[in-house]
Amino acid sequence: MGKIHELSSVLADQIAAGEVVERPASVVKELVENSIDAHATQIDVLVLEAGVQSIRIIDDGDGIADEDVLTAFKRHATSKITSRADLFRVHSLGFRGEALPSIASVADVVLTTSTGTTGTSIHYRGGKLLKQAPAPLRQGTDITVTDLFFNTPARLKYLKSAQTELANILDVVNRLALSYPEVAIRLVHNSKELLKTAGRGDLQQVIAGIYGVQNARKMVEINGKNEDFQVSGYVALPELTRASRNYITVLINGRAIKNQQLTKAIIKGYGSKLMVGRYPIAVVDLKMDPLLVDVNVHPTKQEVRLSKEPELAKLISSTITDRLADVNLIPSALQNLGSHRRERLNTDQLAMDLNAASSQYHVAQPSPRKPVTPTPVSEAVPAVEPLPASEAPATVEVQTTAAPENESAATEPIMISDRHQLDTTAVLAFDDKYQAEDVALPFGEEPATTAADTTATADDEVPEEAVVDPDAGERFPELRYIGQMHGTYLLAEADDGMYVLDQHAAQERINYEYYRQAIGEVSKDQQNLLVPIVLDYPTSDVLKITEQLPLLAELGIHLEAFGGNSFIVHAHPTWFKAGQEEDTIKEMIDWVLRDDKLTVAQFREKTAIMMSCKRAIKANHHLDDQQARALLKKLPTCENPFNCPHGRPVTVHFTNTDMEKMFKRIQDSHESTTNH
Repeated sequence: MGKIHELSSVLADQIAAGEVVERPASVVKELVENSIDAHATQIDVLVLEAGVQSIRIIDDGDGIADEDVLTAFKRHATSKITSRADLFRVHSLGFRGEALPSIASVADVVLTTSTGTTGTSIHYRGGKLLKQAPAPLRQGTDITVTDLFFNTPARLKYLKSAQTELANILDVVNRLALSYPEVAIRLVHNSKELLKTAGRGDLQQVIAGIYGVQNARKMVEINGKNEDFQVSGYVALPELTRASRNYITVLINGRAIKNQQLTKAIIKGYGSKLMVGRYPIAVVDLKMDPLLVDVNVHPTKQEVRLSKEPELAKLISSTITDRLADVNLIPSALQNLGSHRRERLNTDQLAMDLNAASSQYHVAQPSPRKPVTPTPVSEAVPAVEPLPASEAPATVEVQTTAAPENESAATEPIMISDRHQLDTTAVLAFDDKYQAEDVALPFGEEPATTAADTTATADDEVPEEAVVDPDAGERFPELRYIGQMHGTYLLAEADDGMYVLDQHAAQERINYEYYRQAIGEVSKDQQNLLVPIVLDYPTSDVLKITEQLPLLAELGIHLEAFGGNSFIVHAHPTWFKAGQEEDTIKEMIDWVLRDDKLTVAQFREKTAIMMSCKRAIKANHHLDDQQARALLKKLPTCENPFNCPHGRPVTVHFTNTDMEKMFKRIQDSHESTTNH
């Protein structure tokens, strides 16, 4: 008898299940994808004990005809493709016909399905058919998977904790919901609803349901295309980041995939706006001709092979870069402070039904903030004499710091409930008193003079001009210098509030843009060394460095062989910082050793970042007023004045409203508080 024999169908299915069904999340993925391919508009995923005990998928899709039910549980049986040509134009999520037989071979499966005219119920356990019977006529499919891996204890043994397996299921369902916002998907675990989408086709609403409304409001829409690809989706502002890449979702023709190069392209689109080790939340949807993507390269179809991948990566990066170029990236100071406080339970959000709250998830583009100018008290803080309690509706108490002209009189809270009461004596007196006062200026600054005063006092010192380049546009405010704190932070004001700047980050950004241009301009200017620098490396590194000598020469690093495993340097570019020549050269060589595919552009980028940090002022370095104002004048001329090259924010903003709230100048009255 020969040694080679054909495996039984059950054993073959169990082997296939080892590739397709790795964990409960794999079952959820395959079955939900089948529901989507069946044109379902509502899918319920009901899970018990992280899927180990039970997984149930209910949909309202096309259903399976009676004559096709048995065939659906055979290996390589599918309705998605019929010929070899179809394999290169796959429009569906599934096409191999392995999911159902693989799952049925390692679990107990009960499937009830109907096309609306006839219905069938079928029961498999361990790959064996136990029962088939007629079923109700509700259109769609209801499939229940229990006792997963009951006959493969080794696979069951290596499952992770219930929380880990549930997190994997949630991740799969989240990505499917992001891929198909037009499908209403609900995930329930142990009778607790974890996710519910409205199925209205609004991607931003789905993002809000998964990542939270506040995070969704910090994401902007992107759109870009060329002759082969179309890019759309939402990406987070640089202030909204996470510690891993898991929050980046890449979709290709409705399929969530993993592709390292495309993920890198998304991150590259942020340039230096991201901090080192931080990654954005992003949902990037890519549309292309199916001929340009091969999905038949991985058992779970999570990895694909792309044609023209470099062109696609470039389009993604440029689309994100262009979109973020016109966005005000100055983070709110109070939001930064609040992010470190203990989060409060948002009971209103928990109580909202997602279908009824879709308008809450719409993130409109923020309108430009209008400069705050002094307004009459009658408009800014309406105030009248108190009304009797019986006549006053819900009122707002405005406490002011102004005392009556009669200083002995007690200061009473002034209440308002009617617009006509703005003409009362109390309001007019209040208005006259404060309109006559000059607006307070920062310490050390003189009040601005009128045109007549300027003519009369031509020799007097003119008021300081706003330290900003007029060509910088509206993206960065016109800042007036106030002072310095702890030799580290600069305080400035603008019409819309106060700004606190990190002086190191600000000069690092200015230096970076200077060096990026200086390094890009190939120059023969070299500083000769009195004592040449000798660098020693092991043989393996010498071989790599020798291959990259032209790349190093592009930036003015000319290495000459000096014996067996040594190089000698006689000169260096003039933009090197004195005293750090050897360390700088070694660091640049280390980049080549770590990444032998480093391009000239990437090399210049890294060098510019390194030099900008080395040449920037540090913390605890006190600046005089002239130096500080020069820094504030130069910053708005930068292409990106919002972040240092490492992604840290340069400035944070306290709005006028923020300041008034912190000092309790804006507050509710006791009456309005007790009415809630």
